[in-house]
Amino acid sequence: MNTSDKQIKVLYVDDEENNLLAFQASFRRRFQIFTASSAAESMKILSEHEVHVIISDQRMPITTGVDFFKIVRAAFPDPTRILITGYSDIEVIIEAINSGEIFRYIKKPWDEYELQTAIYNAYEIYQTRKQLKSKVVELQKTNDELNRFVYSTSHDLRSPLASVLGVLNLAKMEKSVIDPNDYMGMIETCVNKMDAFILKIIEYYKSIRVDEYNEDIDFAELFQDSIDLCRIQNPKIEFDISIDQQDIFKCDGFRLAVIMNNLISNAVKYQRPGESHPVVRLSVVSDTDFALIKIEDNGIGILEEHLNSIFKMFFRSTSNATGVGIGLYIVKEALARIGGDISVHSKFGEGTVFELKIPNQLTSQSHSNFEIGVLK
Repeated sequence: MNTSDKQIKVLYVDDEENNLLAFQASFRRRFQIFTASSAAESMKILSEHEVHVIISDQRMPITTGVDFFKIVRAAFPDPTRILITGYSDIEVIIEAINSGEIFRYIKKPWDEYELQTAIYNAYEIYQTRKQLKSKVVELQKTNDELNRFVYSTSHDLRSPLASVLGVLNLAKMEKSVIDPNDYMGMIETCVNKMDAFILKIIEYYKSIRVDEYNEDIDFAELFQDSIDLCRIQNPKIEFDISIDQQDIFKCDGFRLAVIMNNLISNAVKYQRPGESHPVVRLSVVSDTDFALIKIEDNGIGILEEHLNSIFKMFFRSTSNATGVGIGLYIVKEALARIGGDISVHSKFGEGTVFELKIPNQLTSQSHSNFEIGVLK
């Protein structure tokens, strides 16, 4: 420790003038000291200066030190807080530490060396948190730039892919290319796979960037839109739909559609080859609190050892999988943003069941409206 650390700014709060003078006399040569005899005076100092460490006496006439720190933490969360107490109110102190209101406490009468060490430790905590916050901001900025780059690149890549597909289709129509080994078909398959992958990247970007907007959900319409989008993958699929929606259900319509599109697409895509009666069963039961959704298929199923990995990005359960390994990752991310949960049950060779529990935002919206009304 340096003999003088004037860059460390300490605010000491105590309603007794003698204690303020004693503290200033003990530490003014080592730290830059501010003193205050009330919470109001302290808040004024904090608004005018960058304070690193706040030390407060617990027993003051208008407010306790813990209550004062609760106010400080809400308005000025950065300074590290130390409580000085002359009596053993252990329960209050433990609660204050556990809730994050204080970094540590010192007993009265305080020992100068102990308090000095506590100030240094508190300042190190302050510096570490500041550096961490700076790194988080830097990482968020880098992540945003990377997402924008991926989104822009994905859009740019789709244009030449569309041109390749256009040329292939034109060659097919004109029958101008002799292709006994079906090389053009292989090229078309690869281009379509790449295009599907790019579309998933764009879908993921939109899912994490689009602002949440809660709207009335009609599950019959939601299911039908997803079915219309996915049926083209396998026109023989039979859809068995059960809807029990008695109340208004509010949710982020965009993300809910993303979730359903991916899950129903997988149910259609991963049917057993040669299955004579491919079926996808969709059901929902919704009330004022939750919607319970089930997507069940009689497809190829998932190996038990893979069930814990299917929501990881780029995970593919078999080498023969036709997907790009990002759909279920998008589902998990979208569900996290709307506060939903998902579970999966599967038996290899027999089929898979996904079950979702999604909160009705109508309930939280009603609570918000009630709180606004109370505030008025």
